[in-house]
Amino acid sequence: MKKITAIVVQKKNPNRVNLYLDGEFAFGLARITAAWLKNGEELSDERIAQLLNEDTREWAYQQALLFLSYRARSEKEIRQNLLKHEVSEEIAEETLARLRKAGLANDNKFAQAWVENRNLFRPRSKRALTVELRQKGLDDEAINASLSNVDEEALAYAAAQKRAARFKDLEWVEFRKKISEFLARRGFSYSVIAPTVSKIWSETRADALPYEDEDTP
Repeated sequence: MKKITAIVVQKKNPNRVNLYLDGEFAFGLARITAAWLKNGEELSDERIAQLLNEDTREWAYQQALLFLSYRARSEKEIRQNLLKHEVSEEIAEETLARLRKAGLANDNKFAQAWVENRNLFRPRSKRALTVELRQKGLDDEAINASLSNVDEEALAYAAAQKRAARFKDLEWVEFRKKISEFLARRGFSYSVIAPTVSKIWSETRADALPYEDEDTP
């Protein structure tokens, strides 16, 4: 048995303490893990191992919260981040379960938020969104649910409209090429691109003479 002789709050991290046993520094613990410890208490080897195990779990949870503080993450991203910090797979899964219970990890909500954000700031096709979400580790059910109300025509139009100002001085052939290439990079198909480009052209050149498509006989 070893006796606790001091519990000192760490200077650089007030959420952790240094534990001294028999007058010597032993290890650090999260304050929440050390909350019920007191000077003079004796610890068995089993109790010390338990405290270290609890501290590892608490550290993993706090690391996950820090990772989530920057933006929403998929479960795959959270898991990869924990493994990168040398957290065991077992503790990583326990941490994810704890986050799910707290409502902080939910792939369905993540997918919906991702699609809404993309639609607002960087519109792209369902195909492109599907690829992105799969890279985030989401399953087909979550992906399909998040894309169920996506209107590709409306998204293509919104994306093209923002881009068209750059090409306002171009002639039809070059204008069509530039906008079509831009929409293609966003994953839209030709069947969506062609009418979208024509619509944007007509709206931005309302007072111009009708164009002639070089493909028209």
